[in-house]
Amino acid sequence: MTPVTTTGYIALLRGINVGPNNRVPMATLRELIAGIGGSEVRTHLQSGNAVFAHEGQDPSRLAAELEQAITAELGLTITVLVRTEADLRRVVEANPFPMEKVDGSRFLVVFLSGPVPLDRLAAIDPAAYAPDEFSAGQTEIYGHFPDSIRNSRLAALFTDRKLGLTATFRNWNTVTRLLALSEALEGPSA
Repeated sequence: MTPVTTTGYIALLRGINVGPNNRVPMATLRELIAGIGGSEVRTHLQSGNAVFAHEGQDPSRLAAELEQAITAELGLTITVLVRTEADLRRVVEANPFPMEKVDGSRFLVVFLSGPVPLDRLAAIDPAAYAPDEFSAGQTEIYGHFPDSIRNSRLAALFTDRKLGLTATFRNWNTVTRLLALSEALEGPSA
């Protein structure tokens, strides 16, 4: 019998557990991912990060299935982006910023639902937002916000409305931890 090949995935849920609304317990999230065929499910933090193995090969389909499961179980409409372990590794390895002396909590990756809209980014004058800075990846934007994202005028430009895509932020510490967790999944990886 041929062994089943699974792929490592990372689910990024947007806007959960940050206030009184959109509460998703991590145990429930793990159960919902298992319910769509995920195995070895692990969550990280309470802000909607999970790694899991799955036989499927379509991250967009997995995201849609998880969104539907959350709506059916909890009555919430939550946006989910799913990335493969290989794609998350690419994001980490392609980081154009030197990370020495950079606080990982103030360095963010904006994950997007499609290719970076370079035409919209071209309209941004980087000098007007210094010391904040950014760089486009493939389906992500890297941003360094040394004075915090909370009051950053630049970070405010990386929204769904401004970019025309679904966007969700993760700090560098979380991104690298999710990669480590996904690499630790036991099943064969595609």
